Amino acid sequence: MGNGTEFSAQSPIRVFLLDDHEVVRRGVQDLLDAEADIEVVGDAGTADHALARGPALRPDVAILDVRLPDGDGITVCRELRSRMPDLACLMLTSFDDDEALLDAIMAGAAGYVLKEIKGTDLVAAVRTLASGRSTLDPSTTARLMNSLRGEGSDSGSAEGDALTALSPREKDVLALIGEGLTNGQIGKRLYLSEKTVKNHISRLLAKLGVERRIQAAVIAAHAADDHAAGTSPHTTAHHTA
Repeated sequence: MGNGTEFSAQSPIRVFLLDDHEVVRRGVQDLLDAEADIEVVGDAGTADHALARGPALRPDVAILDVRLPDGDGITVCRELRSRMPDLACLMLTSFDDDEALLDAIMAGAAGYVLKEIKGTDLVAAVRTLASGRSTLDPSTTARLMNSLRGEGSDSGSAEGDALTALSPREKDVLALIGEGLTNGQIGKRLYLSEKTVKNHISRLLAKLGVERRIQAAVIAAHAADDHAAGTSPHTTAHHTA
């Protein structure tokens, strides 16, 4: 995707569906399969089923319900993309939720639509994602990130001061949170147990003065941007492998 791939009836866009409602899955599948250049290669009704089936089907696009009985589509998005970095994930939800949208962005989703979307618009979104582009509105993303950044600290200098209070290991964990990794993935990267990772996260959230993981992720992304630009002497957002 994004490398000039041309999709056609002979080489269709491969789509995987995850939704806990069978009627929704069938409706979306019928809608997409009616298009000559799109093929639904598989579906699932639970997060576990999606993670078990999805990678073997080699989809180009995954349409993922945000809310599931055994988890959430955002975690599935993050896990699938860790195994298939080129996969484009389109989050499908019944709720217009700013926090869920931010979580989806941090997990690497390329699109986020409400279930009342028109069929033609959903088809267009699948084609857009398959071509390597995003359906996320940059201005909306920027507004949400700035809003949440404001929740996390009163100013850039306060943010930098809070970062200096973190231990080197807490900075490593924060940087990986900023990359959208799960606790399990952070543990594997840093050779730590999930319990130890959770303890580090609890401490760094307290030191940063935030309550939510997503707020820490935004601070990490901001710090990394400042470090890259050479504007923040406080920041050590790089991690050791």
